[in-house]
Amino acid sequence: MAKYIVQIIILGTQAVSKAFVKALRQEYAATQQAASKAGGGNQGVEHAAANIKTGITLEEAKQILNVSELDQAEVKKRYEHLFQMNDKSKGGSFYIQSKVVRAKERLDHELTIKPEEKK
Repeated sequence: MAKYIVQIIILGTQAVSKAFVKALRQEYAATQQAASKAGGGNQGVEHAAANIKTGITLEEAKQILNVSELDQAEVKKRYEHLFQMNDKSKGGSFYIQSKVVRAKERLDHELTIKPEEKK
């Protein structure tokens, strides 16, 4: 009986460790892909830091505000429109309104980084 319990424990441990190794490999590949997508090097580090600081990626922020190019006037126009549309006093959603604010913060951060890179 003890022999079977030991075999079950060994097989279970092997299955868990294989799954863990596979998950680590997938996470490493995803991290490498994200770093190369962000531009790599210092630029990739800057984008990653901005993503963590604001809690939203640049692509997600562009989708929320429905902008394709980083233009300060267009971002401000879309932000004001969406912020007013989702005002809680007008029956809007506070959650969506907060997402709009976070998206604007992320795009504003990116717009402040861009001029520094041109120097």
